[in-house]
Amino acid sequence: MSLRRRTVDVLIAAGLSGAVLAPPASAAGQGHAVPLRVATYNIHAGAGMDNVFDLDRQAAELRALDADVIGLQEVDVHWGTRSQWRDLAGELAERLHMHVSFAPIYNLDPGTPGAPRREFGVAVLSRYRMTSAENHEITRLSTQDPNPVPAPAPGFGEVVLRVKGLPVHVYVTHLDYRADPSVRTAQVADTRRIMAQDGASGPGAGRQKVRQILLGDFNAAPDAPELAPLWERLTDVEPGGPTYPAQDPVQRIDYVAVSKDSVQVRDAAVAETLASDHRPVVADLLLRR
Repeated sequence: MSLRRRTVDVLIAAGLSGAVLAPPASAAGQGHAVPLRVATYNIHAGAGMDNVFDLDRQAAELRALDADVIGLQEVDVHWGTRSQWRDLAGELAERLHMHVSFAPIYNLDPGTPGAPRREFGVAVLSRYRMTSAENHEITRLSTQDPNPVPAPAPGFGEVVLRVKGLPVHVYVTHLDYRADPSVRTAQVADTRRIMAQDGASGPGAGRQKVRQILLGDFNAAPDAPELAPLWERLTDVEPGGPTYPAQDPVQRIDYVAVSKDSVQVRDAAVAETLASDHRPVVADLLLRR
């Protein structure tokens, strides 16, 4: 399924905030490795820990991360009054001067005739050009159906970036929130299948050479049994602290994960902010050639 893409053609101007980590590493001294700063953030449909919608506040926090690539979850696009019927993916991309791909989980009829369709999902923001984008289906238990059953549904976004000449597959996801782990177990199996297919797709390249980055809200702790299969091929980037709730967090449920043999982790941190009900995770990586 092709993913509807919104692209902002102005790349972000260089600038270092230093708000969370040290400035991104330069290529100097790193051999042929290429530095990349990534982040993941559940934006709670634009509302902070106080449940007040404030996209200016979230844009400022995202800008302070100074990330090259950002995975967003709980993104409204003309969804409803809670986010003022606005296109949060497009607005954040424009404010940050980044390219964007939005992968809707739900795509519903508009509230009034002639209005845009109501969408909710995940998004990738990137300073680097996107060469392709796809909205994959994984198992979901719909929150819009009064009697849902697990079934394939969209909302597992993937983009392929060109980072200083290197292809990088970036995925963004939001796993099921329910206490019963059965849907998350199926989602992890779907995720592994999709990522394995991409890992085998490079001409003349072994799976270990495909650079893959998975960003998202997994709604489970790192040692949860349903997440264990992910860690067979991916490195769980430890940010040094919990991410949820944003006020006095006690759980780490927001993740940056990278392919073990092609992406090296330099540093990671959790940003202290109440701009959402989650805290963002930011990580400095090195892409191996």
